[in-house]
Amino acid sequence: MRAFLTTVLAALVLVACNEAADTASTGADARQDNFDSARAWKVLEYQVGLGERPAGSPASRELASYLKRRVPNGRYQRVPGGLRNVIGKVPGRDSDRIVLVGAHYDTKDIPGFVGANDGASGTAVALRLAREMEPRTIRPTLLFVFFDGEESPRGAADHEFEEKGLRGSKVAARRLADRVDRMVLLDFVGDKDLSIPRESFSSPRLWSRLRAAAERAGTADTFPAETQGGILDDHLPFINRGVPAIDLIDFDFDCFHRTCDDLSAVSEDSLDKVGETMMELLPRL
Repeated sequence: MRAFLTTVLAALVLVACNEAADTASTGADARQDNFDSARAWKVLEYQVGLGERPAGSPASRELASYLKRRVPNGRYQRVPGGLRNVIGKVPGRDSDRIVLVGAHYDTKDIPGFVGANDGASGTAVALRLAREMEPRTIRPTLLFVFFDGEESPRGAADHEFEEKGLRGSKVAARRLADRVDRMVLLDFVGDKDLSIPRESFSSPRLWSRLRAAAERAGTADTFPAETQGGILDDHLPFINRGVPAIDLIDFDFDCFHRTCDDLSAVSEDSLDKVGETMMELLPRL
C-alpha cells in the first residue's frame, strides 16, 4: 500500500511540474512587476481628460499644478513666454551623480488634439517612476523634469521646430546640464504596437545599458537591436552641452500630430514595458 501511494504521489508531482512548466513565463514574457502601470494609466487618462493642452493654455497650467503637487520635491522652473517646467527630485546615495529623466507635458496646438501618446504617455511613466523610486536606496540622485513648450507654437513651420520648439528643455539644459551626468527622455512610449529602436542621436553606450536593463526586466523585445533616424527632441539641448542622453521614442506612429492620438492609440501594457525597464535601469546608472 505504501509503495502504491508513493507511486501515485510521484505521478501527481510529475503532473504538477509539467503543468507549471506549461504555464511558466519565459523569455520576453517573464516580465518583472516593479512598476505600477495601472496608476500610470490613470495619470495618462487624467491628462487626456483635460483635453487640448498646448503650452500656456489653462489646461496646461492645470496639469503643471497637478505635476508639481504629485512629484517629490516639486517646484517650477520659469520658461520665457509665461511657460514653466516642473522639476522633482529623488535623492540617491550618491548626491554628486545626477541622472535627469525628462518628458514633455504640452501638446501640439491642433484643434481636438489630446496627445495620449505624444505628451501624456511619457509624462505618466515619468511621474510614476518619481513616486516609486525609494530615496537613498538608489545609486544616483534622480531629477525628473517635465518640459513645457516642447512643441513649437501654432503657425511655426516644420523647419522652424528646432529654433522655436524645445523651449522648456533649452532652459533646463542651460541651467542644469553642468550638474547632470546622464539624461533619459521618455516620449511616444504608449503606442499600442510599441517598438523602440535606438534613436541615432542617442548615446550608444547608454543605450546598451538600457538594452541590458530590458533583458533583466523581461522587456527586451520592446527595444530591438536596430537604429532609427535622428529625431529633434528634448534630449538635444542636453547633448549639445555634452550630456550623454537617450530618447525613448517610437516614432513609427500613425497618429503623429493627428486627432486619432487618443486613448484608442495607447495601452497600459506599453507603459508597463517602459516603466519596468526604467525601474531596472535608473537605480544602477
